[in-house]
Amino acid sequence: MSTRRHLAVFTTASLPWMTGTAINPLFRAAYLAKDGDREVTLVIPWLSLRDQELVYPNKIVFGSPLEHEAYVRRWIEERISFRPSFSIKFYPAKFSKELRSILPVGDITECIPDEVADVAVLEEPEHLNWYHHGRKWKNKFRRVIGVVHTNYIAYVKREKNGQAIACFMKYMNTWVTRIYCHKIIRLSGATQDLPRSVVCNVHGVNPKFLEVGKLKLKQLQNGEIAFTKGAYYIGKMVWSKGYRELLDLLSKYQSKLVGLEVDLYGSGEDSDEVRKSAELLSLAVKVHPGRDHADPLFHDYKVFINPSTTDVVCTTTAEALAMGKIVICANHPSNEFFKQFPNCRTYDSGEEFVQLTLDALAEQPAPLTDMQSHDLSWEAATERFMEAAELNLPISAEPRIHQTSKASLPAFLRTRKLKQSLEDASVYLHQALSGLEVTRRAFGAVPKTLQPDEQLCNDLGLAPAKKKRLKLKLRT
Repeated sequence: MSTRRHLAVFTTASLPWMTGTAINPLFRAAYLAKDGDREVTLVIPWLSLRDQELVYPNKIVFGSPLEHEAYVRRWIEERISFRPSFSIKFYPAKFSKELRSILPVGDITECIPDEVADVAVLEEPEHLNWYHHGRKWKNKFRRVIGVVHTNYIAYVKREKNGQAIACFMKYMNTWVTRIYCHKIIRLSGATQDLPRSVVCNVHGVNPKFLEVGKLKLKQLQNGEIAFTKGAYYIGKMVWSKGYRELLDLLSKYQSKLVGLEVDLYGSGEDSDEVRKSAELLSLAVKVHPGRDHADPLFHDYKVFINPSTTDVVCTTTAEALAMGKIVICANHPSNEFFKQFPNCRTYDSGEEFVQLTLDALAEQPAPLTDMQSHDLSWEAATERFMEAAELNLPISAEPRIHQTSKASLPAFLRTRKLKQSLEDASVYLHQALSGLEVTRRAFGAVPKTLQPDEQLCNDLGLAPAKKKRLKLKLRT
């Protein structure tokens, strides 16, 4: 077998939806393929025109996968200094209004031919596998790596009957990641503990933000005024993204924060409510529509305030640090990676929040060193990913079960066989449940998504879906 690895990066969203699971896997694919030592395929969802209109902003839609691919490639090429060499494939998908998520349709493992199936990187492995009905990932791919992006438990706890739903989801996430993945990478300790998991931030920032940071550093070194604006926050404008916590803090301590001006940027379902709540404060809190964080508008802000505790690793926090800003954030597992940077200030109480905010507005940010800039980059993130996923070793030297003495070998083999049999039985149960329309509907799946419909087949050039049910082939 060739020693040149093939990595297939599957994710749950795609541009122009500006969400982390669309942007970060795209950068990951580009940087994994950068040195030419690996073949990389990014596998992203294709939505019908009707679903595109529901999901994509500014009335952006695509008449074909080729159009969509061209948009994605143009976006990434404008943000990196090299020409990306990865390929792009699409899997059929539907948008769930209830879950506000894109869900796979049919067996998406079929996107990668068997002869090149080597490593599968599942961005949001729980999300990709809740309703998976098809080939067992670990049978098709030599290695299956899951990267957990989202703190689903924290989100569902805020909903009606949240505790009960969270308990069920915790079990479901554990189940599907155990049976379908060899290794799980959790971006931070804010996510639930999962089988065979490690905690490692394998995300970087858009190089454009690091360029801004270098420019600001040069201005400071030349004695120029680098930051002319005060504090701001940017994020999807829903209460769960930290807006509730921020406005509560500003409301409670507004007498101690006299003169503070905060600009909030975001768009989302709760925009009107956030705006109304901000207007009730005596402080100058202005609410603006969402914009790209790379917009020059944000370059001159000195302080980024982010009280959110539902993120796993907040991309905008990393971007603000890369631009040389001071970041005020909660002392929370999601911010653990950022504590190594002098400009990251964490608080445990409202009083600390007030003091840190006032201090940050009165002082200049610490210069970002070359090493700190590297740690925020996608080059460093790719190095961390390869190590955490245990993909640095040659194929022939991948981690294997340690050999044992002859005396213990029979018992060891029996134990291993028993574990494999239990896992196969668990896979069979999941496949049986995910193969029933009534069960899928009961647990939130989009109706009739066992196989792609005629429209999706036509769009992607797939053979018409067979009506007969998929026959399970569980191979050890």
